[in-house]
Amino acid sequence: MISYNPKVWLNIFRFHKADTFRQLLPLMLAIGLFSWGIVYLEQEYLQLSANSYAKNLTTMHSLLGFAISMLLVFRTNTAYDRWWEGRKSWGALVNNSRNLSIKLNSILHADDEKNRSFFRKCISLFGFELKDHLQNERTRLALDSTPHPEIPDFDTKKHIPNQVAGLLMNKINLLYRDQAITGYQLLMLNAELQSFLDICGACERIKNTPIPFSYSAFIKKFIFFYVITLPIGFALTLGYFTIPVVIFVFYVLASLELIAEEIEDPFGKDDNDLPMQRMCENIRKNVYEIL
Repeated sequence: MISYNPKVWLNIFRFHKADTFRQLLPLMLAIGLFSWGIVYLEQEYLQLSANSYAKNLTTMHSLLGFAISMLLVFRTNTAYDRWWEGRKSWGALVNNSRNLSIKLNSILHADDEKNRSFFRKCISLFGFELKDHLQNERTRLALDSTPHPEIPDFDTKKHIPNQVAGLLMNKINLLYRDQAITGYQLLMLNAELQSFLDICGACERIKNTPIPFSYSAFIKKFIFFYVITLPIGFALTLGYFTIPVVIFVFYVLASLELIAEEIEDPFGKDDNDLPMQRMCENIRKNVYEIL
């Protein structure tokens, strides 16, 4: 995720990897060339003059511009809601990992290094495995350079976050069975243990349920035909100034759609996606400090 100071206006001159200008530059040049062809055809070759037909076209574009702006507002708001829901889910994972660590720290004996080491590694591991799961990475994160026989290898063909959460639950139940914790303490730990898979399910819902294809495709078609017909209506009234006007309109509309496409899946590796690696490292740091 890009870190910046929102109060610095000079950021508008900063071009980063995810900037829409870089991505749209070839299309902008193509739109400019197309607009030049339309203006040349109407003014130089056909030698048309501004009439009521051109005025009707500009009026139609004004009405359609209002409609497309409403669609894009809804589109960007929907995409940002998905991004923000993903951020809240990962924020909950950070908080619940800390809460579980604090409770276990107060329950376990100070000299019980075996169980403390187990929970340090497993609680930290869940965040890393969830990140890999959401990014469709099947490689398992190594726990340590030394072997730990108390933590079995995970089946990479199955749902790894489920296996990590199940491992934590089994360990807690084992402590209860050995009377290392009481029934009240078992209930006290259950909320945080259950929250891990609740958070995983919320992230999977965002990841596996994109914006409906028909809705996304309709917006792209609307933008395309709107921009393509702009030079026809403005060529007789603006002349060759139509070229930069159409390019700028296309840049604004297409940029909003590209931004929405990028942030609607907040679990990728784009510049504006969630910094899951950094949050996982913070979870591990906090858990190791507490336990």
